[in-house]
Amino acid sequence: MFVAPKNTESLLQEAQAETLYLKLIEQINKDFNLANEGIDFPLSISPDELKIQLHEKIYRMIQYKFAEYLNLLYIIDVSESEIKKLDGSDLVILAEQVSFLILKREWQKVWFRKNY
Repeated sequence: MFVAPKNTESLLQEAQAETLYLKLIEQINKDFNLANEGIDFPLSISPDELKIQLHEKIYRMIQYKFAEYLNLLYIIDVSESEIKKLDGSDLVILAEQVSFLILKREWQKVWFRKNY
């Protein structure tokens, strides 16, 4: 049964433990490209670097490409209700929280594909 990780660190540790980290990176790259937001994380990227670069990308999208950001969330299928629960008063924190929601949804896709 799928249990959603509580934070980014535990999600990335779980992905590595289940040897699905590379699949997670591939899924993120695929969905960003589907949204025409070219991102190409190398498969050799470390979990810490992935977290940092994803956060920076989301932060820039919220600031400068809001329509594309919304389209990305739609394509990845991030829960609208979870997005609405976030406090948007601090963009840096918001981008970090949205990055986690994106990672969580992508991880869910990869996990289900492996297990079902």
